[in-house]
Amino acid sequence: MARNIYFTDKVKSEHELYENIVIESLKIYGQDVYYVPRDLVNEDTVFGDDAESSFNSAYKVEMYLDNVEGFEGEGDLFTRFGVEIRDECTFVVSRRRWNQTVSRYDNEITGERPREGDLVYLPLSNSLFQITHVEHEMPFYQVSNLNVYKMRAHLFEYTGEDLETGIAAIDKIETDFAYKYILTLDSDSVLTEAGQTATMTLSDGVIVTGEVASYEDSSDKLSLIHVGASDGKYHTFATGRQITLSAGSSAIRLNPAGVSVDSSFNVLSVVEDNQVAENEQNTFFSSESTDFLDFTEDNPFGDPENN
Repeated sequence: MARNIYFTDKVKSEHELYENIVIESLKIYGQDVYYVPRDLVNEDTVFGDDAESSFNSAYKVEMYLDNVEGFEGEGDLFTRFGVEIRDECTFVVSRRRWNQTVSRYDNEITGERPREGDLVYLPLSNSLFQITHVEHEMPFYQVSNLNVYKMRAHLFEYTGEDLETGIAAIDKIETDFAYKYILTLDSDSVLTEAGQTATMTLSDGVIVTGEVASYEDSSDKLSLIHVGASDGKYHTFATGRQITLSAGSSAIRLNPAGVSVDSSFNVLSVVEDNQVAENEQNTFFSSESTDFLDFTEDNPFGDPENN
């Protein structure tokens, strides 16, 4: 007899026992993470990419971090653009547990496995990783079965995606790093909440919209993210015009007597809050470069005596 008959394809109980042991091991040595599936907003069918991806849900599941000596990858690099953190890691999740906690509850997941482009939030290091490759045949058919997914991922770099997962630590990434427009309003009091829509009609009829990120009542400053225009071109909010918050019980204006007036407000000033601009050194490099390059030479590639 070449093989043990109790571990063949016909003995389902032994397969389930082996899978239960794998799940128990992941629960003992793994970490609680949040799996964040990607929702395609405007997919490019030619290049197979979606520049306007959104992440609207998160599911808690245990995963094993298959890196015993720390994160992999190139680590912290000092490049010409500044310091870049290129951490990578490998997550291991049980197939059964992924189906129970993620696949069965998310109607937008069309496949039967984790997908490249989805995110994994690791509370242990407060890091968000993006899946780059999913290995579904490792370990390779042990006990004639495939019990886990191995997901290779790298540190996620936020580029304007919409994060509405309901997990405060994940959604905070959007409010901290999104490109903001800060509008000063002429209002005594505005009751609003994050996620509402603000619109302004410009003089040429173009409608500019943005998502409310926050509002400071003491300074009457309204922060807007994900700003766009009805004609698809670049436009910004204009001073001296009215901006209207989305209809709702929290989008109201109160006069000094505490009576609701309307949901439109005059804009006194507009400031673009670019997170990159706070650290850029373009002016410094432009002025300092004159000390390194000599532009007085007529022929910088020839002999000096021939110039």
